[in-house]
Amino acid sequence: MDTLSRLLDLARPQASLDLRCLLSGAFDIDHGPLEAGIAPFHLVLDGACVVETADGTQRELRTGDFMLFPRGAAHRVRDVQRSAVTAPLTQSHDGMLPLRRNDGSDSHDSLDSARIAADLDLLCGRFVYSPGSSALLLNALPDPFHVSLSGMETLDSLQTVIALMRSEAERRQAGALAIVTALSHALLAIALRVHGEQNAAASGVLALLADARLGASVQAMLSAPERAWTIAELGDLAAMSRATYARHFNERASMTVMDFLTQIRMTIACDLLRRTQRSAAEIGEAVGYQSEAAFGKAFQQSVGVPPGRYRRRPQENDGAETG
Repeated sequence: MDTLSRLLDLARPQASLDLRCLLSGAFDIDHGPLEAGIAPFHLVLDGACVVETADGTQRELRTGDFMLFPRGAAHRVRDVQRSAVTAPLTQSHDGMLPLRRNDGSDSHDSLDSARIAADLDLLCGRFVYSPGSSALLLNALPDPFHVSLSGMETLDSLQTVIALMRSEAERRQAGALAIVTALSHALLAIALRVHGEQNAAASGVLALLADARLGASVQAMLSAPERAWTIAELGDLAAMSRATYARHFNERASMTVMDFLTQIRMTIACDLLRRTQRSAAEIGEAVGYQSEAAFGKAFQQSVGVPPGRYRRRPQENDGAETG
């Protein structure tokens, strides 16, 4: 399994779709902050809008743009002109999802004409995840996390997924919701890959994964977290000297090699605590700690709670309601 796939497997984000918005003219929709472990997202199927974050930053989204809020930050979705809002919002159902409109009608009979006339066709959903096992990937993302197709001609995979999601949303045939929900996972994976490739000069986990020279060492740490890795051994896997490897890794990851290895170990430990009945001592040994006490201390320092307490609350966010 490649590194990004493994990190997504550990994070186990559960996708759900909340609603579809067909909006015209003036609109201003407020989204309050969400609890830890819930990451709302917006996908522009057609048209354009402006997303304004709590600090006043405004980003324009156009057809094919994807925006995720990994830490559930508050934000507003507004029309491009930032007009004064006059029309009230109504909600019905389009046969696949709850449907939000501001054209003064909730009739299903006019849905297709409303879609054609709308200035914005927006798909809104969320990923629900366990904060501990997702920390290495999702907590490292910018908030908001924005991948844009505007002016790009090479993102065939992302364009294909978005086009299929749009087609399924429009046709609303049997199984459409299941298909669009499954495609949401594919959309996230491709968006993460594209972001890492397009921001080669940036630092962070995605930039690290996109670095071909460091890839083998990262994969090795993920595959064998129990091993007592040294920087020299990992440098050999990257065909670099110890000093060059440590410097290059720090520049790309914005953390030291050993800090990254600790994060990998804690991420895998969180996943094992959630999914298995193995003892804390067994899990600690599986991720490189020779005693339960050493594992417990490292886990509390990294995650903020002891392993036992983390295990007792693994399903808190998995069962969160959406809507």
